[in-house]
Amino acid sequence: MASVHSLASTVNQRVADALSAALPEAGAADPLLRRSDRADFQANGILALAKKAKANPRELATQVVAGLPTGDVIKDIEVSGPGFLNITVTDRAIIDTLAARAADDRLGVPLAEKPGTTVIDYAQPNVAKEMHVGHLRSAVIGAAMVEILEFTGEKVVRRHHIGDWGTQFGMLIQYLTEHPHELDHKHGGPEEGEAAMSSLNRLYKASRVLFDSDDDFKARSRNRVVALQAGDPETLALWQRFVDESKLYFYSVFNKLDMEIADQDVVGESGYNAMLEETCQILEDSGVAVRSDGALCVFFDDVKGPDGKPSPLIVKKSNGGYGYAATDLSAIRDRVRNLGATTLLYVVDARQSLHFRMVFETARRAGWLNEDVHAVQLAFGTVLGKDGKPFKTREGETVRLVDLLDEAVDRAAVVVREKDTRGELTDEEIAERAVQVGIGAIKYADLSTSASRDYKFDLDQMVSLNGDTSVYLQYAYARIQSILRKAGDRKPAAHPELELAPAERALGLHLDQFTETLTEAATAYEPHKLTAYLYQLASLYTTFYDQCPVIKPEPAPDVAENRLFLCDLTARTLHQGMALLGIRTPERL
Repeated sequence: MASVHSLASTVNQRVADALSAALPEAGAADPLLRRSDRADFQANGILALAKKAKANPRELATQVVAGLPTGDVIKDIEVSGPGFLNITVTDRAIIDTLAARAADDRLGVPLAEKPGTTVIDYAQPNVAKEMHVGHLRSAVIGAAMVEILEFTGEKVVRRHHIGDWGTQFGMLIQYLTEHPHELDHKHGGPEEGEAAMSSLNRLYKASRVLFDSDDDFKARSRNRVVALQAGDPETLALWQRFVDESKLYFYSVFNKLDMEIADQDVVGESGYNAMLEETCQILEDSGVAVRSDGALCVFFDDVKGPDGKPSPLIVKKSNGGYGYAATDLSAIRDRVRNLGATTLLYVVDARQSLHFRMVFETARRAGWLNEDVHAVQLAFGTVLGKDGKPFKTREGETVRLVDLLDEAVDRAAVVVREKDTRGELTDEEIAERAVQVGIGAIKYADLSTSASRDYKFDLDQMVSLNGDTSVYLQYAYARIQSILRKAGDRKPAAHPELELAPAERALGLHLDQFTETLTEAATAYEPHKLTAYLYQLASLYTTFYDQCPVIKPEPAPDVAENRLFLCDLTARTLHQGMALLGIRTPERL
């Protein structure tokens, strides 16, 4: 179905046309239309245009008003202050526009006219290491951006750049050759992911102790790294076991996070090994990288170390080993050349911003990034404890991600049970809702903060029924479903002829902003814009529910149908918006 023009875009176009007619020399002028608390919309663009044309802004505003037709969409316009336009739309236009949205499966959201291909690099755990709270944000923010971009029509390729290469594997593989049964599975079943991690953990700690205390073992481990890099079949087979065991564990954690990770999307550091030498050769031959003290480096005018000397990006070390930069640059080549990327989006910790700035600039100099292909780091801040310091356990250890997720589900179970005052839910239903509420709470808390900011991890606040939480939104959705069930024979139907109450108008105008919000979230890579929209939608719905009876006391039939229509469209918008954030909306809570 064709997309639905929002009231904002319709009004904006009409004011722009009237502006061009009143001031032809301005060409296609932007009236700068915004939502306003003085009217439905305010146009602020006349001042700047009048200044440019040396005209009187108030006179120009009056001319624009004279050229605007009213009645069908625009109900009323007044000139305020030095030339602002306060615009009120008709009740009929609100309901007509919402009816067009309701008739469309996509709620009137258009597909992008010129979609590209975005390769998004997110959720990057390390092989043979436990996932901790630091892995949360990349996974949650990345997964939401995948859904949002795909919904707008972008082709999205997922990439999980796991840490599966490097010197520590020499130590691990050597230990496994000398203790061959360390990774044997004691039992199968659903615990396999967790069990896989506990044996990996045990092996990692034991090999580390030996590595630090036994020089002969250390020497054997270093030889093993050489064998791994040279592609020795026995060594590679053991390395593959570590990767496979780790993946079992990763998938069990992502499963808890209610995220789908497909095997073909996991392309770790090792996936680019075959390209590293060629990448270095191209950079050196083209003069982008130069030799410095035996290492292959790229220098930048604006990047200097604490001593004031240039601090380069090291692509190849003086001992012949490759740095992270060689892998990242090879990945860019692969994603542009083989995956056809027009955008490379990296959901990576803000502390790596300098590294990525240097990598992207190097790729630009090499011609791999250009006007048609660009790279963006969606940099995120740190997860802090309630005390505002980096989140640690009481013993000062990094918090395991699994423990965090389990605790959120336990807290949510308490909330769901307390809310179920009539005892309508079975234990199974409570357990299922607890997962949807607990995991939703963690995701929402992360996504409702601007990604670049740090945020405090406070489970009590996250699972609270009050305030800006996913539980508040989930309850708003469940409440609407309950109303629709109680409505019996009465069905939602739009009645454009009715006069709307203030709470109905406010809800209707906000529902109509869904497209603009999604476009902003997708273009700026800012999922928090969507969470803010959904929270406001639930708040406006709460006011509407308090002020406009839907079932009791019983309103007139057409009023009841129109209010049920607003309820239904609110529920669909909440459901769609939450789904894009990776959060479930239970029908009953």
